[in-house]
Amino acid sequence: MNLRDLRYLVALADHRHFGRAAEATFVSQPTLSTQIRKLEEELGVTLIERAPRRVMLTPVGRDVADRARRILADVEQLKETARRSTDPEAGSVRLGIFPTLGPYLLPHVVPPIRARFPRLELLLVEEKTEEILRQLREGRLDAGILALPLHDDRLHVEFLFEEPFLLAVPRSHPFAKRDALALDELASESLLLLEDGHCLRDQALDVCHMAGAGEKSGFRATSLETLRQMVASGVGITLLPMLAVQPPVPRSTDIHLLHFSDSQPSRQIAMVWRKSSAMGDFLEKLARVLQTLTPVLLAPDPAPPARRRRPSAGVRAD
Repeated sequence: MNLRDLRYLVALADHRHFGRAAEATFVSQPTLSTQIRKLEEELGVTLIERAPRRVMLTPVGRDVADRARRILADVEQLKETARRSTDPEAGSVRLGIFPTLGPYLLPHVVPPIRARFPRLELLLVEEKTEEILRQLREGRLDAGILALPLHDDRLHVEFLFEEPFLLAVPRSHPFAKRDALALDELASESLLLLEDGHCLRDQALDVCHMAGAGEKSGFRATSLETLRQMVASGVGITLLPMLAVQPPVPRSTDIHLLHFSDSQPSRQIAMVWRKSSAMGDFLEKLARVLQTLTPVLLAPDPAPPARRRRPSAGVRAD
């Protein structure tokens, strides 16, 4: 048994297709199939159920693949330890970030990070929260930028910033005549929300529960940009994270944004990584850079004092 064969098995578990797994591991399909059979013979078990146009792992195959994934992750950790012992700020970092934050935060912070760590290769992966957590546990990501709280004792959590929510309404809405409102004024409103699986949906639902508001039935958006367009079209109102309305995101003339004048709903953002990571010391440095960059991004536009209150009511995220 060797690491190469374990990589073949993990690739097959990921792709569930011999051709795609072979392509991902840069070998021919016959080579991959032969090595998988040799691994089965060595272990004395069937790892793969082979059927036309379909590949499934047996129960023991799934278990072996999970263990192989952890072994390969540990090997990468060993290599990373060696690399960073000679040059702590070089190498690569695979960083996961969720879709309702990535497009709005990364353009601001990636250039300064590259300037601060010129020898660093930053590999960015945009996925939903649960997928980022899964890839972190499997060692396929080194760190993630996620919304709190997270319930995993294996992860180190480094708080980065608190991002307020703004209320986005069409220009035709009665709220469009105002600059701010109290949270309980949403009690009679129904908000447009994202589909299941987005942490922003859960955060918005928490705000709805706090305010006594509801969800607009018959519509669930697949992205934050869809929500924005629906508001601009006059379909309804929604909550938008502050970074999603900051330059260089263009302002829509059909959308009016309101701050909250009392308990400001917000979400807490953190950088997380495995406590066992060999990159822990460097990831702390990277988190410090992000912490210094974000305050200016979250500074509100000049506004009455009610807009300038420090966020005080964090919102839970899955």
